Amino acid sequence: MNDGKLIDAAGLTEALQRFADERDWNRHHSPRNLLLALVGEVGELAEIFQWLDDDAALRLRDDPARFTHLQEEIADVLLYLTRLAMVTGVDLDAAVRDKMVKNAIKYPAPKPDAL
Repeated sequence: MNDGKLIDAAGLTEALQRFADERDWNRHHSPRNLLLALVGEVGELAEIFQWLDDDAALRLRDDPARFTHLQEEIADVLLYLTRLAMVTGVDLDAAVRDKMVKNAIKYPAPKPDAL
């Protein structure tokens, strides 16, 4: 049960912390280093789509090797983003909830046309 959370990253954060601890990587995981690693991974993700038109991008799932590569790069982005949140003390669920409220105010849903 996730207690109404939008993002429940507890298991992921525990696994990431254990992974970093086992390798003595915490000393390298400064916000700056994690951000630079994240940017690099976003670049690798972007490369997958770089020369594809929209239809080809939507069909990536039809090519097992390319889809696996896509999954790996998305996972890398998520892992570094989560680790950056951990190191900086950002609660991902609270941040996402707050941002969604702000986005709903900034971009209200269109009202149905009155009859």
